[in-house]
Amino acid sequence: MGKQATAWNTLQKKRWTLMILCLFTLLTLTFFFFTRSAFNSCDSTDHFQAQIQSASQTSSSGPNPLGFMKSKLVLLVSHELSLSGGPLLLMELAFLLRGVGAEVVWITNQKPGQADDGVIYSLERKMLDRGVFSAKSQKAIDTAMKADLVVLNTAVAGKWLEGVLKENVKQVLPKVLWWIHEMRGHYFKLEYVKHLPFVAGAMIDSHTTAEYWKNRTRERLGIKMPETYVVHLGNSKDLMEVAEDSVAKRVLREHVRESLGVRDDDLLFAIINSVSRGKGQDLFLHSFYESLHLIQEKKQQVPSVHAVIVGSDMNAQTKFETELRNFVLEKKIQDRVHFVNKTLTVAPYLAAIDVLVQNSQARGECFGRITIEAMAFQLPVLGTAAGGTMEIVVNGTTGLLHPIGKEGVIPLANNILKLATHVERRLTMGKKGYERVKDIFLEHHMSQRISFVLKKVLRKAMS
Repeated sequence: MGKQATAWNTLQKKRWTLMILCLFTLLTLTFFFFTRSAFNSCDSTDHFQAQIQSASQTSSSGPNPLGFMKSKLVLLVSHELSLSGGPLLLMELAFLLRGVGAEVVWITNQKPGQADDGVIYSLERKMLDRGVFSAKSQKAIDTAMKADLVVLNTAVAGKWLEGVLKENVKQVLPKVLWWIHEMRGHYFKLEYVKHLPFVAGAMIDSHTTAEYWKNRTRERLGIKMPETYVVHLGNSKDLMEVAEDSVAKRVLREHVRESLGVRDDDLLFAIINSVSRGKGQDLFLHSFYESLHLIQEKKQQVPSVHAVIVGSDMNAQTKFETELRNFVLEKKIQDRVHFVNKTLTVAPYLAAIDVLVQNSQARGECFGRITIEAMAFQLPVLGTAAGGTMEIVVNGTTGLLHPIGKEGVIPLANNILKLATHVERRLTMGKKGYERVKDIFLEHHMSQRISFVLKKVLRKAMS
């Protein structure tokens, strides 16, 4: 009887989980979600993709690698509290540390009126629910002086050091870990990073970005980077649970495809990022248009191919988005291109599409968390050969890479054709990507990497 009751409870829990997923999907498809301001060229780990979760255990076996942080006082400093990638990643770190019993205090160095008050209230409540408290004014200074560790999040947060600590800066610098996610040139300002050489360490999301910061700070600012650690991100347990639940994925796929008006056997190539020139939606649409011509010219027998742009925001009425929509109308491909509003909920779309396109331009992504999230859903990735994407995608194995800029339009079109016409190759790449995620891009992998850095920084601070 005890076993039957347990089985029944488990079954009921599964059913409730599925019902909640269905409801969540419908809400996702019905409402506009909050804008994520970090969807520029390298301000976030993307996308759409930062998942917030608590974790008292990071692996099914063995002790939590962050267990040594128990009872430590950690101060987290963010330049803003918003739904952008940087703050969400810092919140994720906060919850990981709370999960092992660390005392975590949060400071937001943000001027009034710079963000959505509703978003701030919602995120502050999330943190309070997890035991993360905020500090302001003198309490912020007192906490910084007493803390075992201070984490500055993003280059912009550097303004907090002198702006708040003033004459106490030198006492705090030896226990500062600076977590950097940016890669764009305008962040290399002395007013932001002049204290960078004197902190205990810097933590950066990819080797490419770390190398860029090392060279750029030396050549442009004449300063030297502190000891720098590269920490690749990992997928949250919550996302992996959905990615590995075939029933949930099927339900999500059906709902999303029905909302888009596409059939189950249609092929969907999607780019999931905020709509901006740096993310390359314009070049993707040019490539997609070329791929349709190639399919027609070569008389390939393939299912109907569609492009999905997740991250649209016509309320903003940006010139760039208008250009995208005009291109679609001009080329008469509006029945093949679908614009979806910005959303924080990526799982339904990852369950619904067949291939992810990561087309970020210039220096590419710092890391690109949406890439490893797509791989968790066994999706092949068509990405630019730049930035952190090259550290995630194994070209020819888990996806295909193409050049940035206009030079990449035809290669991307050819890659779309390759995956549209070779089902086995598409599925094999997806499986290989999933295996790669399981090997190195899970939450406990990220915790292990972060724990290595925190131990080093704490030892340096004590010495």
